[in-house]
Amino acid sequence: MMTPQWRSMHESDLAAVLHAASTAHPGLPESEAVFAERLSLFPRGCLVLATGAAVEGYAVSHPIRRFCPPALDTLLGALPGQADDYYIHDVVVLPQRRGGGHAAAGVHLLLEIASAYETASLVSVYGTARFWARFGFAPADEDLGDKLRPYGAGAVYMLRRNRA
Repeated sequence: MMTPQWRSMHESDLAAVLHAASTAHPGLPESEAVFAERLSLFPRGCLVLATGAAVEGYAVSHPIRRFCPPALDTLLGALPGQADDYYIHDVVVLPQRRGGGHAAAGVHLLLEIASAYETASLVSVYGTARFWARFGFAPADEDLGDKLRPYGAGAVYMLRRNRA
């Protein structure tokens, strides 16, 4: 059996990414246009976990200004000038591939990119804060209540310092 590998996302992967997103986040829907725009704006931060042609997970990330995560299912238009934070929008591994360390491997790839920024951030959903804490993320002191509400109960904005 082939081992899945993280690779750059391509436009031809978008339908599979959308399927994986709706499987992992049925209560947090985002349109294919959101994924296509992120890929267009910051391709380096868009990856898929693939076994041959089969997409079994994805990661989407891009620079932002600290404490300004984009709203769900919203187009950015452009990346912000003078971005000081690297936002991990999503990391998904489909259920059949979970438990093999693939999510951690994807996070490490994103953190390599994030090292160019002072901080990295994300919104933890579904009780995943303990997973993210393994990579140095901690709940941020900033109150983002209104921005977090669409993510559901228990959503936590987390921040990681990348450099002093």
